[in-house]
Amino acid sequence: MTSWAYGTSHLALTRRARLQKGETLLVLGAAGGVGLTAVEIGKALGARVIAVARGGAKLEVARRAGADHTIDASEDLTTTLKDLGGVDVIYDPVGGALAASAMRALRPEGRMVVIGFASGDVTPLRANHMLVKNIDVIGFYWGGYLKVNPAALTESMDALMHMQAAGRLAPHISHTLPFERADEGLAMLENRTSTGKIVITF
Repeated sequence: MTSWAYGTSHLALTRRARLQKGETLLVLGAAGGVGLTAVEIGKALGARVIAVARGGAKLEVARRAGADHTIDASEDLTTTLKDLGGVDVIYDPVGGALAASAMRALRPEGRMVVIGFASGDVTPLRANHMLVKNIDVIGFYWGGYLKVNPAALTESMDALMHMQAAGRLAPHISHTLPFERADEGLAMLENRTSTGKIVITF
């Protein structure tokens, strides 16, 4: 199990987003290394999971990881999400316009957890929108807990190990490459052609 990716998703969803059983979780970048773990963990925590990714192959990976609904990133995200009843929590490692569109579908008292900006653009936030709907926008950096609260990381990893032992997690590896082809693996990550994780063997 890749500790950083799973650790990020678990602590972000449980401690920061306060995701509850029965709530609707939206995962952006759902076929990526971090997003796919959020799909798995969200489902294991009892959420209804909506996954957003680009292309049928990536959406199928998210479905196999437990997503209840999948949406292609090229669709009108706000309208599609509202048609599905809106969302309680957004897990956002993408940022930019996609995250802004998702935010408009948050239900009152919804929470948006900002993990990163894979799109290259920081999400534009509208404070009036947050105020009127009582929305929380929450930053999350897993590494920051090493200094401020390492016990939170330990507790999170312990919970993840129990989930893994119970068969509730199944890390997805899209490619296994020898060390001599590590540059190909890096190119896949940069071009976003991989899903889940790439393993380099020695």
